[in-house]
Amino acid sequence: MTEPDFWRTEIWHPLVLHFPLVLLLVSTVFQLVAVVNLKESAPFWQRAGSYLLYGGYISAWLAIYTGDLADGIVSRTICDPTVLKDHEIAAYYTAYIFSGATAVDLGLISGLIRRYRKVLRMGVFCLMLVGSGYLMYAGHLGARVVYQQAGGVKVPAADCTEYIK
Repeated sequence: MTEPDFWRTEIWHPLVLHFPLVLLLVSTVFQLVAVVNLKESAPFWQRAGSYLLYGGYISAWLAIYTGDLADGIVSRTICDPTVLKDHEIAAYYTAYIFSGATAVDLGLISGLIRRYRKVLRMGVFCLMLVGSGYLMYAGHLGARVVYQQAGGVKVPAADCTEYIK
């Protein structure tokens, strides 16, 4: 008897990675709205973007962890492992950039950083824009691993006998 698909280690990465993808991209959009919006609603957008950033930061590192677990399995089954390595490098850059943005944002919100608040707020936003670019690049490379090389994909038999009951 084989183990259920849910317990395959390489399955955990795609289950987890969609959280940081959405949270970090939406947090960047919310921060953009806060930067552009000079009205009284700007603090709401900034705070909402910050909360999404914190959740995205945590889930990004969880996605890195599950990606490292899947790497040992997937790298043995694909034709060009350099794409997988580039995907991993881009994911680490993404996590580090958003970690820096999170650290500065927490410093600003908590009051630990009191000087140059507007400049640092713009710096956080710029880091988030760069991080979003790396996030999209890492996603593109991850899609290449899955859809061009069937990384982590269970390929059924030609006659699909394992699905016939």
